[in-house]
Amino acid sequence: MRSFAAASRRFADGTSSPVAFLEACLAVIEELEPSVRAFEALHVDGALELARAAETRWRKGEQLSSIDGMPIGIKDIIETRDMPTQNGSPYFEGHSTGRDAASVQALRGAGAIVLGKTVTTEFAGPFASKTRNPRNLEHTPGGSSSGSAAAVAAGMLPAALGTQVVGSIVRPASYCGTFAIKPTVGAVNRGGSHDGLSQSAHGVLAASLEDAWNVLREIARRVGGDPGHRPLAATSGTLSGNRPRRLGVLRTGGYAAAEDYARRDLESSTDRLAAAGVEVVTAESSPALARLEEAVADAQRLSLEIVGYEMLWPLRSYLDRDASKLSPLLRERVLKAEATTPEDYAELLDQRDAARATHDALRGDVDAIVTLSATGTAPVGLDSTGNTVFNTPASYLGIPAINLPLFEHEGLPFGLQVLGFAGADLEALSVAAGIKEMAAPR
Repeated sequence: MRSFAAASRRFADGTSSPVAFLEACLAVIEELEPSVRAFEALHVDGALELARAAETRWRKGEQLSSIDGMPIGIKDIIETRDMPTQNGSPYFEGHSTGRDAASVQALRGAGAIVLGKTVTTEFAGPFASKTRNPRNLEHTPGGSSSGSAAAVAAGMLPAALGTQVVGSIVRPASYCGTFAIKPTVGAVNRGGSHDGLSQSAHGVLAASLEDAWNVLREIARRVGGDPGHRPLAATSGTLSGNRPRRLGVLRTGGYAAAEDYARRDLESSTDRLAAAGVEVVTAESSPALARLEEAVADAQRLSLEIVGYEMLWPLRSYLDRDASKLSPLLRERVLKAEATTPEDYAELLDQRDAARATHDALRGDVDAIVTLSATGTAPVGLDSTGNTVFNTPASYLGIPAINLPLFEHEGLPFGLQVLGFAGADLEALSVAAGIKEMAAPR
């Protein structure tokens, strides 16, 4: 992977430059994109001119932001004024609103170079896309931020936007081996994105934690969070490693589904943390953590019921217009969701609110919670995006989740997931940065 943050430290003295960085990205795209298929559209025209302008600003010490000149990809449910936004669906083939989403507007204002639209799945659902995993083309890259994960993992881009409702940032990051941040729900403005869903968040898949944080904070500085939500806090803060004092280990229903090697690697990492002086607690030693495990035990089913109800508009209108343009699975989900009543939905929200309160009760007791990012490495085959069971708790709880690509099995990566507390994204990232140095296999 290619970190922009690392390269930018050499921009001022001329030993590197935004132009050289962009040219390296374009060379990798030319070489690997035909096989990886990470992009739905590319907008190279004018990119070199933007990079030259950024280079001049860096040399003068007048850069617009920490990401001035960064080539970046945009998941194809997020609007861009100069490329179609097709939502992974034939309904929107060639469709363009002619405007930038709030996040894209902010990125351009920060000097980033919006280089392409990355492939997503049908309406960012749990369906396979055309993208392949760059670590092994016969394995899934995950979904629905598949193109973003693959582009970053292949070195085509230092960062790309993704979205997560259930597991669409953390899981593909785990499968492809990138860093990733899914922030607190509502903390980053989602305006101009085809997802009005209450668990969805805009996040970043990146070559480093620093790249991911820089992208998120530059967006939040300019366009804030979702209306009615507190924006990402500490946007002026810089990322540094924070040695955790006490960590919880979350073993959800997904723990039984995890591969043996994945469980062993998680346990080895927590052993290394404990040996380094971190107090590691589990449900057996912490009643509060046991209550959290119980509260999220059914999070996957409950999340799908919440999301299904919230997706009735606009998917029912698409179904009425031309059912042939929706996949059979999505048609089935629409019909199933129509059996959910407003009273059912209210009860689902009450259960979610209670789970969020149970999680928040751990604030101050542990610095963060760790678990796996996926059940193991990316499954072979391109017909599935993999199991979301380890990703659902963070989405259900609305909390920040970070993927650390620490593990590998038979040549394929998978990640350690760090869960923080709502509204404390930088704190979670700082703990994750500390964990990365302490928990990585030696």
